[in-house]
Amino acid sequence: MTLEELTAKYIRNSETVLEELSVIRDVGQVNREEVDSVIETARRYLEDAKYYRGRGKLETGLASVAYCEGLLDALRLLGVVKFSWPEGR
Repeated sequence: MTLEELTAKYIRNSETVLEELSVIRDVGQVNREEVDSVIETARRYLEDAKYYRGRGKLETGLASVAYCEGLLDALRLLGVVKFSWPEGR
């Protein structure tokens, strides 16, 4: 798989998750406002990834979408959001 294909795949997967995820509940010291802030940060990383990919800076685009995925996974591991990564991730 080329760097372009990999970046495109990660972007598609992250877009799908951000469209479909649901916030479950507040957990301990993590409230809804904080969860929403992290989700918004993930969205900004995704937009950065698209921006850099569109300018041919694939390494930076891939790094940006990887940050997005990391934030989403962290929220899921904390149990405050629910989603599944698309098949073939």
